[in-house]
Amino acid sequence: MAKILVDQDLCNRCGICSEVCPMTIIEPAYENNPPRVLDEKAGMCIACGHCEVCCPANALVLNVLPEEVEFVPAGAGRLSTVDVGYYLKKRRSVRHFKNEPVSREKIFRILDIARYAPSGGNGQPVQWIVVEDKENVRKIAELAVEWLKTLQNTKHPLSGHVPAILEAWKIGNDSVCRDAPHLLFAHIPANNPGAATDAIIALSHFDIAAPSFGIGTCWAGYLSMAVSSYKPLKEELDLPKGRKCAYAMMFGYPKYRSFGLPRRNPPEVLWR
Repeated sequence: MAKILVDQDLCNRCGICSEVCPMTIIEPAYENNPPRVLDEKAGMCIACGHCEVCCPANALVLNVLPEEVEFVPAGAGRLSTVDVGYYLKKRRSVRHFKNEPVSREKIFRILDIARYAPSGGNGQPVQWIVVEDKENVRKIAELAVEWLKTLQNTKHPLSGHVPAILEAWKIGNDSVCRDAPHLLFAHIPANNPGAATDAIIALSHFDIAAPSFGIGTCWAGYLSMAVSSYKPLKEELDLPKGRKCAYAMMFGYPKYRSFGLPRRNPPEVLWR
């Protein structure tokens, strides 16, 4: 049961914590009383932490993982609009990787950032499988190719792409996993329909954070469809019971650098 811990000496009774609480369960502070959550409402807390991080006096702590409390230094994380614009515009889908593994420590650091991705009701349903070994990546690609073979001469939307993918595979070109050194699978509870969106948001956080570590990524569309449809691939992935793959991503050190920005269609906006 979540509770807020308030330092009465630091609390200035500003009322911000009560206002920002998305569940509106924090009783406002009064002259002689700090803010509080009544016992009968404590079970409604989603542990989002808004109350804690929006307290200008650092007087409030949510008793969820209190050992991880971290106050952001002044100015930390600020990016100019120019810098953030170039950073996001420079992001590329990487399909050629160096034959060099990414350390587990570095992968974990990126995932540690991705865990701060928003999720519905702060449910945090996304968990991860990282395929570290390149031989295992190859085996997963082989199984995906086997699934693609079953689509030949069918009405599946990918059917027309299969011949080219198989021809490339025959001559040693992996169009499924792009010979990436690593794969990342986001998996979610099978009975939670909203979790699929949470997984895409979390993967996007990984995707955006990775280049700052020198890592390139590419969303693995063929592989994601194969995992959702092909039993041998599901068995190889061996997801925990009751969970399903939401989407997959390949990643590693890029073989090539980019030096410019490509053109994109201008945004089409309807202003209402």
